[in-house]
Amino acid sequence: MKTIEEITLLYEISKALGEHMDLRKSIYKVLDILSNSMGMVRGAVTILDPLRNEINIEVAHGISRTAIESVKYKVGEGITGRVIETGEGVAIPKISEEPMFLDRTDSRKYKHDGELSFFCVPVKRDKQVIGALSVDRPYESDYDLKEGMKLLSVIATMLARHVINLETIRLEKERLREENRRLKGELENKYRITNIVGNSNKMREVFQMVSQVSGSNATVLIRGESGTGKELVANSIHYNSQRANGPFVKVNCAALPQNLIESELFGHEKGSFTGAIKQKLGKFELANKGTLFLDEIGSISLDVQVRLLRVLQEKEFERVGGHKTIKTDVRIITATNKNLEEAVEDGSFRGDLYYRLNVFPIYMPPLRERKTDVLLLADHFLEKYAKENAKEIKRFSTPAIDMLMQYHWPGNVRELENCIERSVLLCEEGVIHSYHLPPTLQTGAESDTLPSRSLEEAIANLEKEMLVDALKNCRGNITQAAKTLKTTVRKFSYKAKRYGLEYTEFRG
Repeated sequence: MKTIEEITLLYEISKALGEHMDLRKSIYKVLDILSNSMGMVRGAVTILDPLRNEINIEVAHGISRTAIESVKYKVGEGITGRVIETGEGVAIPKISEEPMFLDRTDSRKYKHDGELSFFCVPVKRDKQVIGALSVDRPYESDYDLKEGMKLLSVIATMLARHVINLETIRLEKERLREENRRLKGELENKYRITNIVGNSNKMREVFQMVSQVSGSNATVLIRGESGTGKELVANSIHYNSQRANGPFVKVNCAALPQNLIESELFGHEKGSFTGAIKQKLGKFELANKGTLFLDEIGSISLDVQVRLLRVLQEKEFERVGGHKTIKTDVRIITATNKNLEEAVEDGSFRGDLYYRLNVFPIYMPPLRERKTDVLLLADHFLEKYAKENAKEIKRFSTPAIDMLMQYHWPGNVRELENCIERSVLLCEEGVIHSYHLPPTLQTGAESDTLPSRSLEEAIANLEKEMLVDALKNCRGNITQAAKTLKTTVRKFSYKAKRYGLEYTEFRG
């Protein structure tokens, strides 16, 4: 190769290395240039994993993806392993005559490619070998192997910084995977909250509080907006408590008519009221030795609040229409989306009951305050509903992800779940796109409804309209018009002149 050709080649490689932010793309471009300029049949950049003493193919040209992912070498094994072990480059005139050549990738087909020469040079960080650059090229009897080695060594030096970065990224990913596996194992052993999805700081606080309160018998008040997952937290507290083998009874207080809540909670005797044709056990009896979850506790009447307070204090009650006192051993967990402090202030909720219920409050953050969990939840629901509907949907497109992240989710996790279920039903591809999402998630950019005028133009247009309207109402009387707009005649005249308004034209 002539000197001018070498300079051109090195220039092209230098340009390619600075062209992409993606390191693998840059290195692949270098291999592509070598293919075109040096007649390379195939090439590869391998990296040493010092933790496993294993050599992996990181980027390759002319080698199948299966081979790239599956082929591994040990240090000292084969030509590449020897180069990485010794730090010395190797040039083989004919690979068919080299017994150390392993061809693990099974990509050298001599009948098709003809005889090949093989070059492998180390990629170093200071004096430490971190990988290797290897190249196949057609055998030529007059090709100068030493010159080829020199050229590839220069290119390996240029590649070194990128390979170092790739090695750092790969080791960091491996370290993070190991750390994630360790932390996940610790969390599962410590919390075992299997049905709550979230990794944000606010949700970690919730997990911590659930962990702390589960082992006790303390009364818990779960607060938060509708759809934030209060019932899931109640489930986690019960099933991680000493009462896990006992009953877990749920009551939605808002779903029951006021005249039936007492009967539902405490039971009734036969004939105690019209329609009471037989004795009925209440939820407190059914939940004995277990947990009773009272959802929407803020909606119960004051009469029921009095009886509930007695159960909490005395651990006993009577059925509606009955006289026998029944003892109960029930842990109470309540939930509400109302402001109970305001309810206590206006007299609709008893203060003494509030303080009995508010022993251990847990606040469930709305989805807009835990945006880092949106994609985690979306992936969870996508997997769930794709499986339910027997669909092979793997992911969300980038515009769909942007829409999910930009939306404010007033309906919280419940709204997100419904949104993903709808999208799965509409999607007939392997990817959920933005047009599969509900219209409520459409942004100005997505729906092509961004404002067409600037803020200054919009303000000027409004100002002109107000001036015209004032002049019309005052029949061109500029003094009255200025008074209507609560400004001075001087300012009004200045602005009218600015917009080309002649007040005499409004005198009719």
